[in-house]
Amino acid sequence: MNILILGATGFIGSAVTRKLVADGHQVTGLGRDPARSVLKMPHGRWLKTDLAGMTRREDWLGVLDGQQAVVNCAGALQDGHADDLRATQELAMLALYEAARDRDLLIVQISAETDGTGRDLPFLDTKRRADAALAASGVRQVILRPALVLGRNAHGGSALLRALAAFPLAIPLAYADSPIMTVALDDVASAVSAAIQGTLPLGSDIALGRDDGLRLKDIALLHRSWLGLPPAAVLDVPPLVARPVTWLADLAGRLGWRSPLRSTAMAVMSGGVEVRPQPSKGQHLASATETLAAAPSGVQDLWFARLYLLKAPVIVTLALFWLYSGLAPFLAFAAARSHFAGFLPDSAASLMVTLTCLADIGLGLAVLFRPWARRALIGMLLLTFAYLLAATFAEPVLWLDPLGPLVKVVPSIMLTLVALATLDER
Repeated sequence: MNILILGATGFIGSAVTRKLVADGHQVTGLGRDPARSVLKMPHGRWLKTDLAGMTRREDWLGVLDGQQAVVNCAGALQDGHADDLRATQELAMLALYEAARDRDLLIVQISAETDGTGRDLPFLDTKRRADAALAASGVRQVILRPALVLGRNAHGGSALLRALAAFPLAIPLAYADSPIMTVALDDVASAVSAAIQGTLPLGSDIALGRDDGLRLKDIALLHRSWLGLPPAAVLDVPPLVARPVTWLADLAGRLGWRSPLRSTAMAVMSGGVEVRPQPSKGQHLASATETLAAAPSGVQDLWFARLYLLKAPVIVTLALFWLYSGLAPFLAFAAARSHFAGFLPDSAASLMVTLTCLADIGLGLAVLFRPWARRALIGMLLLTFAYLLAATFAEPVLWLDPLGPLVKVVPSIMLTLVALATLDER
């Protein structure tokens, strides 16, 4: 069967793609940046498209040609620079359903429990509207509603869980007693496969979640044990204390950083992650313990967990360092200009100080904007090496200066390399 997968580069979408390819289907993956997926999964066809721009029926006509099923794994947590919830989760879906009416298409929708805590949040409201429109569209469809998805890899909330679980001394958690239902990523992929094969009845609206009576703190402790770390106490963080972090995460979202600590995630977590109970559909769902045990952790998982929460401070530290290095010379302009006075005229020395300061300030600001971050980090490395090279030729004695003005630049280079190494989100 020819199958189009929306959000095929994401956490759930990539697992669904691998499962359907293994089942022998011809898969076309649709995502905003499939370049790496092309290398990791070369057997499928890949389309680079942003769902936010596919809000008209006409936008789907060519994409749907030759397809027999569509699996929607796309979604966003909250509006931000890179995400438009209404366009992606509602308007694009309504356009898809309209385009699918004249075709013999099956649509498998990966949704969420939309009637719990935070049901009026844009994240859940847009999903609920899209689900209702799909059910009323007359298109052959199956809706799946997974609880908290756990898998070998991690993204978003599951990545944050691993990071908090690896916290030294104690695990800080807001809403530590919130009830959590989980589902294995492989079980979600298997449910999609069952829907494609026709094992699940058309029109089914199925919750995927196992209720083992776990709380958020239990899930965190399970992850800590999975990482091979000794037991630790859980520090219950009052929501009021967590609010400044949430505010900063929302601000970062406006700059393109998709933090799982944004207000939408915290609002949903305040009531827990549960799906409505329903009779068994014949599929065994692995427990959280079974899911983690099926894929033992390695040292790479421990590194990821420990580095995850350091990523934001590293980026902010670099931004502040470069902003300060660009602003400080303006406060002592004559002294800064004197470094160039030995080999440049006064006017040229002033221009050189001004240009280098503006370059530093520009890089410090650019690294905070997610779409520009990689280029800004590379620019930091190139400019740092240029500074070191120029300083070495102009005043080589600075390498022996007791205050180490040049030696101290080396740690900033290493920090920049760490930021580059941890920049990828998927």
